[in-house]
Amino acid sequence: MSQRIKLQFSKMGRKFVVGGNWKMNGDKNQINEIINTLKKGPLDPNVEVVIGVPAIYLAYVKSIVPESIGVAAQNCWKVAKGAFTGEISPAMIKDVGVEWVILGHSERRTIFGEKDDLVAEKVAHALESGLKVIACIGETLEEREGGKTEEVVFRQTKAMLPAIGNNWSNVVLAYEPVWAIGTGKTASPQQAQDVHAALRKWLEQNVSADVAGAVRIQYGGSVTASNAKELAACADIDGFLVGGASLKPEFVDIVNATQ
Repeated sequence: MSQRIKLQFSKMGRKFVVGGNWKMNGDKNQINEIINTLKKGPLDPNVEVVIGVPAIYLAYVKSIVPESIGVAAQNCWKVAKGAFTGEISPAMIKDVGVEWVILGHSERRTIFGEKDDLVAEKVAHALESGLKVIACIGETLEEREGGKTEEVVFRQTKAMLPAIGNNWSNVVLAYEPVWAIGTGKTASPQQAQDVHAALRKWLEQNVSADVAGAVRIQYGGSVTASNAKELAACADIDGFLVGGASLKPEFVDIVNATQ
């Protein structure tokens, strides 16, 4: 059996999904360049692509991006409207034609102090509003060195279980070791695969075998064109959430990592 056939068999039909998180980067000139690069591609048609865009540019990007590429907000609040200066709601995101949101990113957790319960409330409201969610989890360097990786990842996921309920088909989990984000350090393929496999086993025991087999789990943390193929070959890695490299032409190569 070839490696490709084995890989497809082992991933149980889960569609590879690559997210690009632009973070607080970009202006209209740079955005036009990025979108033109994506249009030229070519992008693997068997991969779902979603780009996470600063809120102020969501409507603009949605107006110029090919329909085959999804657009995500990078955050949203937990209610539909109200006196929450500077926030945006799922209703607003949907109103400009955007279908995805990234929630629980490590930068939201570490810089802005978002706790597990707040992330869960945001996930619940986003899903109730009809958005699809990339839900981020991951440990710090201190937690990894303390042997607490699984404990932290399971805790963060457990907090979201009531929020997700039966809505797993609209959720992608993104495992992002905080120590590997923007540092140039990447978890080795084996380190990443071990956490993904442990998380899938935990989901089987705490949710259901069906959810564990179907849910897509992305890896995020200094993914580049040079390491994407090896990471993509791991049985339980179903895609990437890409930071800095999503602003560069190499993002096309990362999307095509399973080819």
